[in-house]
Amino acid sequence: MEKPEKRSQLIGQENNFLSELDQCLEDQIAKNEIDSKSQNRSDKIENQLEKRRALYARFGYDIEKERQAVIEAAKPFGGRILEAGTGKGHFALALARSGYKLVSFDRSEEQLKVAAENIKKSGANHLVELKREDAEKLSFPDGSFDTIFSVNMIHHLKNPFVVISELIRVLSPSGKLVICDFSPKGMAMMAEVYKLEGGTHEESSIGLEEVEKYLKKFGFEIKKSETKYEITLVAQRVIMK
Repeated sequence: MEKPEKRSQLIGQENNFLSELDQCLEDQIAKNEIDSKSQNRSDKIENQLEKRRALYARFGYDIEKERQAVIEAAKPFGGRILEAGTGKGHFALALARSGYKLVSFDRSEEQLKVAAENIKKSGANHLVELKREDAEKLSFPDGSFDTIFSVNMIHHLKNPFVVISELIRVLSPSGKLVICDFSPKGMAMMAEVYKLEGGTHEESSIGLEEVEKYLKKFGFEIKKSETKYEITLVAQRVIMK
């Protein structure tokens, strides 16, 4: 006959097992809920992007080609690469797909979450490091990067020259600062796109013409290129020999 002490011990072990099983089930349910929410958010964002791409197509704006045009305009480049303004991570992915490793920052935690999902989905985690930063006061030491990209960010900024000064500070002495944004024609196109979506498009009072003049004050030579809707400035300091 089984002793009471042994029976009590077995019951205790069974209760512990059931408790652990319940916890495992609760953890799995919680994980499934998080995964479901993440998937729903990803699907919602992808649907929004598809609708936006369809509108772009109506105006002949191919955003993938535009990103590639920025990369081509910047060549040759390399070393330590920084992207200012991650957004949803699309330009960071364009660089990663071209084989570049980089750090990309944004002020918005929500945007960084979306970017992280997009980068993970594309299998580029090993190439893109995401950081949350205030562009007006970066945490990076002086001269930390050899190439810095800012793509379609300037027109969103309240204090563009403060941000540009910070980008110059963290750029190495012989590095390249690549700033791309919409041309006046591009701004008009974006205003129409947002209007069709029922919104309004942000537009800074400072354009790339003023940015170019500002960079020249710091001793930069500018190589300028244009597409149908965007202008790219590739700025590099003149190195005196």
